[in-house]
Amino acid sequence: MMSNQQGAQMRPDSEPTAGEHATGQTDLFDYDAELRLHNELFRAAARVGSRDRVLDIGCGMGQSTREAARAAVTGSVVGVDLSAPMLERARRLSDDQGLPNITYQRADAQVHRFPSAHFDLCISRFGSMFFADPVAAFTNIGRALRPAARLVLLVWQDRDRNEWASAIRRSLTAAPAPPTGGPGPFSLADPTIAQGILAAAGFTQVSFTEVHEPVFYGPDPAAAFDNVLRLREYGDLLANLDAATAEQARTRLRATLAAHNTGSGVYFDSRAWIITARRP
Repeated sequence: MMSNQQGAQMRPDSEPTAGEHATGQTDLFDYDAELRLHNELFRAAARVGSRDRVLDIGCGMGQSTREAARAAVTGSVVGVDLSAPMLERARRLSDDQGLPNITYQRADAQVHRFPSAHFDLCISRFGSMFFADPVAAFTNIGRALRPAARLVLLVWQDRDRNEWASAIRRSLTAAPAPPTGGPGPFSLADPTIAQGILAAAGFTQVSFTEVHEPVFYGPDPAAAFDNVLRLREYGDLLANLDAATAEQARTRLRATLAAHNTGSGVYFDSRAWIITARRP
């Protein structure tokens, strides 16, 4: 359920991740509810100023974009994503909330020609881990930032530190998880690798702050079950099973979700990084 894979080679349909939404507009996973606790910390770290021009990479349905727009009262925000259904939803929500200082673009942030040295701040909430060539992607993004502009990313730590990455999949299949190398939700999990990528792309003052918060799958196990099956990764796993095996997998999934029911919602443990950096 998590990872905002958007913008630039983020969240490719062939490789959904925790946090990925289904593509049908009427059946979008509620990513914002899932990441409420993470989002509070991310918003505080972003420190959007009243005059800032903000670029939001992998904006999804636009929660982080709208929050930036409310803070940048005399500034502006551009939200970028690859998902047309999510951008349509984002535009509608922004219009409904009366936020005229937002523009949404369907674009690949890895190669999109942003205005040069234009933005004061670039943010990305679980939307920067899916670049095919991360150095090239962050170099391209860096060109869009003015000198001394800030970069603030929220990314996952290693798979083995994220319960959501293993528990649900394990309930559905005994097949090994996809490798973590290359584009994917854990591509920036190693601080040494992430720092090297950002330094090669021209960023300085790279720092990491740990986020240890649970993620929310639904108010009860039944709702969480429906939410999980909205995610393409898990739907595909079930689709590849015969009827009897698929039903057994569903039974195990229900048991896993019930075991994570706190009484106030179904939660799984997770760990992430807030990465901050600057353009020279």
